[in-house]
Amino acid sequence: MRRAPLVLAFTAIATIPAIVIAVSFGSENIPVGTVYQVLLDFVFEQVNDITSPEFKIIIRLRLPRILAAFFIGGGLSIIGVAMQALIRNPLADPYILGISSGASAGASLFFLGFIPPFVAVWLSVPLAAFSGALLSITIVYLVARTSEGLSVSRLLLAGVAMAALMGSITSFITYLSPDPNQLRDILFWLLGSLARNTWGTLPLVATTSLLGFITLLLLSPHLDVLLLGEEPAAGLGVRVELIKKTLIVLSALVTGILVANSGAIGFIGLIIPHVARSIIGINHRFVVPLSYAGGGIFLIVADLIARTLLTGEDLPVGIVTAIAGVPFFLLLLRRTQYKFS
Repeated sequence: MRRAPLVLAFTAIATIPAIVIAVSFGSENIPVGTVYQVLLDFVFEQVNDITSPEFKIIIRLRLPRILAAFFIGGGLSIIGVAMQALIRNPLADPYILGISSGASAGASLFFLGFIPPFVAVWLSVPLAAFSGALLSITIVYLVARTSEGLSVSRLLLAGVAMAALMGSITSFITYLSPDPNQLRDILFWLLGSLARNTWGTLPLVATTSLLGFITLLLLSPHLDVLLLGEEPAAGLGVRVELIKKTLIVLSALVTGILVANSGAIGFIGLIIPHVARSIIGINHRFVVPLSYAGGGIFLIVADLIARTLLTGEDLPVGIVTAIAGVPFFLLLLRRTQYKFS
């Protein structure tokens, strides 16, 4: 599509003002011009007063959180693209297929100390979340696998069942927590929160997100062929089984680490790929980068709303994405026509 490069360029450019505006607003509003100046000074290492209130608010508090929002939103969005290409169904996303629920269960088990010590000594929260996500999607995949190939209806049903099971495990673990303050923290985390993102947590989030993005961008031609079906793809020389296993492991890795960092943030992987395809078509060479940038901007805006909607309150961002996402998605289904394959 001729307009695809223009749309991609516009979306990429829009990322910068989105970040600046998000940094500007919060419990203490800062003029946009001041934000631009502080960010430019910080990037070019020309900061004269690192003790100023503006510098502390912009650089130390808000900027790492907003950058994390971009990387997390982009990562969750492209995993939705990967899952939808894998099963050739636009309803697939990390949450419907149980990946996010598995990650939440694994992280909750570790976070609340329910993993046996001889196992926990080898784990961290991200690794526990990745293990839970990988276990969940592997079970779903094995249940859906038939002699004729991958059953889409079976995969979706198994994903819904696994999501319910993992969600129940997480709820049970949370219920057993003896510490009320710890219980509140884990519930807030499970609803989705970016409040704990710092410069220390950002490298892992950014690396994981960009790894998923680059991998899917390299696999874009294969994802296009997969939309034709497994047999036609194999006939065209695509190593279908290797691609499917790669997508499953990549989805578990990216979702697990991002969920361990931010909690359960839904609907991004379902909505944003739909928007991307409705604008530029189904070519994954364009869908992947547009979904990544669009998902990042979407979560930045959602987090801005979560931070500013109620005075003095930091709402879980997962609530905002659900409230904003469901009506938008239903409207999109009603008004937008495009072919998935």
